[in-house]
Amino acid sequence: MRSRLNGTKQRFLTVLFLLLAVAVVTAGCGGADQAQEAAASARPADATLVIGAYSVVKDAMAEIIPRFQAKWVAETGQKVEFQESYEASGTQARAIAGGFEADVTMLAMEGDVKKLVSAGLISPQWKERKHEGMITRSIVVLGTREGNPLGITDFADLTKPGVKVLYPNPKTSGGAQWDINAIYGAGLKMSEEQGKKDPAAAKQFLEEVHRNVESLDKSGRASMAAFEYGVGDVIVTYENELLARIAKGIKYDIVVPEHTILIENPAAVVDKNVDKHGNRKLAEAFVDYLQSEEAQRIFAENGFRAVDDKVFQETKSRFPQPSGLFDINYLGGWDKVKDELYSKRGIWYQVLAGL
Repeated sequence: MRSRLNGTKQRFLTVLFLLLAVAVVTAGCGGADQAQEAAASARPADATLVIGAYSVVKDAMAEIIPRFQAKWVAETGQKVEFQESYEASGTQARAIAGGFEADVTMLAMEGDVKKLVSAGLISPQWKERKHEGMITRSIVVLGTREGNPLGITDFADLTKPGVKVLYPNPKTSGGAQWDINAIYGAGLKMSEEQGKKDPAAAKQFLEEVHRNVESLDKSGRASMAAFEYGVGDVIVTYENELLARIAKGIKYDIVVPEHTILIENPAAVVDKNVDKHGNRKLAEAFVDYLQSEEAQRIFAENGFRAVDDKVFQETKSRFPQPSGLFDINYLGGWDKVKDELYSKRGIWYQVLAGL
């Protein structure tokens, strides 16, 4: 009996030895590259880049950052670690102005970058980059439950009794300002069709929509999360937010208003911080990469409209072109919008206060 057990044990040890030998040979023949990759990934970073971005780009950045890291280490031999922060655009801009040492910022709108210019953190020449510093585009659209049960066709339907509307708070969210700009601009467009461009009519239209707003969340992403949890009937949001969710199998309908606004989202190097950290070359390269064809295709896959002309031509069939599309210049540009809509006595705050 003992002899048989000893024989079994011997055979087991022999098989185990052979398996270990095969593993060693395999590692020697085909695992050298894997071992090198593991060693490279385990090595400490040579440089750190701090990103302060608005919340909506988070999913796209999860794909873009690893691509840039691989490209940068191949070109320079330098391993880069990213530290990332995602917040509502206005909140992020205030954090950077208040001392958060981001090297690169990606924000929802030009006005938030201008706050950092005014704070002495970003050069006034930041728009001299390609595409005037913009990295993505989108439009403001309406999202409804599957099948569009309330038959929503345009912004005007948001004024109907019983329609529960969502958009975020423009005090904290750049996306909310785009949403409100779109509604107010649509009111101006409709007044023009009646004979003249009438700010009073546009304000009244914004008031009528706002009466049906359920809640003012702090960011576009938070507003979208509330909609996913079942709050509201219609969400006013970025087209890319809905496209990204539909691509993941979530059942929404997208309604593209006849009159809506073209959204343009900027990125900029935070000059004061990169000079302090000594990583300007890296930060500049990363912002350039965000405008590259490779990054632009990733943005397009995440529902954004590309700023790169070649990528936009490749992908434009995915994106409808509203007949009454307008941009921020139709409203007089960001300086005028900031003063007329969002100042302490501006149109938005009059609407909010019921004045």
